Amino acid sequence: MSMRIRANALTALTVAALAAGTLLTAPSAGAAPKAAAPKFLSASQLPPHPSSSWTAGPVTEGFPEELGFCVSTEGVLSYDYRHRTFRTDLDASAVQLTVVTGTAAQAKALAKHYDDLIRTCAERIEKASPDTKAEGRDYGKLKVEEGARVRGLHTETSWGANDVDLLSVGRDGRTVTVVQWGQMGDFKGAPVTAFKKTTTTAVNKLY
Repeated sequence: MSMRIRANALTALTVAALAAGTLLTAPSAGAAPKAAAPKFLSASQLPPHPSSSWTAGPVTEGFPEELGFCVSTEGVLSYDYRHRTFRTDLDASAVQLTVVTGTAAQAKALAKHYDDLIRTCAERIEKASPDTKAEGRDYGKLKVEEGARVRGLHTETSWGANDVDLLSVGRDGRTVTVVQWGQMGDFKGAPVTAFKKTTTTAVNKLY
């Protein structure tokens, strides 16, 4: 199932779930000062797929809709968003978001905000849709640059959709990155160890 299809399957949950999220408003001073653009993961740095290779899309300006059901720009203004999507020929997909803020303090607050949204995503999904069972898991912190955290999310609907995602938030200075990997299935098939390596690489590679 493609990332777009998986995201669209949760469209009905997105608005209600995100409406309950904590808002974080950027200062009115405007966009962050221009600096060297952060670098992105390559396809070979994603968790290996057992039967298909990864293909990386171009680095694109803006916020990725693929993150919309757990993480959004709601209440977060004037930051420099860029993203890259990754796909396989089968059911796995991934996306990386980078956000350049104005200061390290703003980035620290934004990273916490995003991690809070991911941490509470399962609860918000179940509240928004009684037909969906959702479970979140905390896979712990990673010692890389200013730190990163990895979490998991499993959703199963009454009509048979069954998906698992791994999500991480990391920070280097005033830049935050969010990485999401997902496929059909449950936590048993989630490559947690490989995804932690991917997250470490993503944060280290920013600059």
